[in-house]
Amino acid sequence: MCKRINIIHSTCVPLNMENVDTDQIIPARFLKATSRDGFGKNLFRDWRYTNDDENQPKEDFPLNNKKYCGKILVAGKNFGCGSSREHAAWAIKDSGFDVVVSSFFADIFKNNSLNNFLLPVTVSDSFLEKIFEAVEKNPKTDIDVNLENQTISLNGHSESFEINSYKKTCLLNGFDDIDYLLNSKEEIIQYENSLM
Repeated sequence: MCKRINIIHSTCVPLNMENVDTDQIIPARFLKATSRDGFGKNLFRDWRYTNDDENQPKEDFPLNNKKYCGKILVAGKNFGCGSSREHAAWAIKDSGFDVVVSSFFADIFKNNSLNNFLLPVTVSDSFLEKIFEAVEKNPKTDIDVNLENQTISLNGHSESFEINSYKKTCLLNGFDDIDYLLNSKEEIIQYENSLM
């Protein structure tokens, strides 16, 4: 699995709901595993299926609707609020998403996403509404996310988004924190030698 993120050109899955918390993203009863793999099957579990025993998909939920697909999840305002579980980012990433778009993210969720190679893109309320409207009219609508330029584009409309420069470097290169330090080893050694 390639961890690097730069340009994502994809259709999206719209989740036009506000205040989606981490327990709705991945319910607490599924937090027993310590590996990041396998959480995707329980993403939005209580909204996607009738119950744990029957495991019947609810046809009206966007992730079960075959007309929606892609590497971008578009969600309503205040996404990822609630408890600080990192498993929420794991579940979204394990489901095949590389980007989550919203007009506001909870800080802890945003940091957990960046640490797990899931890019949270914050847009204005008006741009978010444009995305929902465009995808409702045409589920095949493409969105372009350019991390290097920090832009998101849709049907000729574009917005800039903010990202921490350190995290941007990590995502562009596929580095976690340890990879970043190892990649900087020579510079660290040179700096230490200059102090002697």
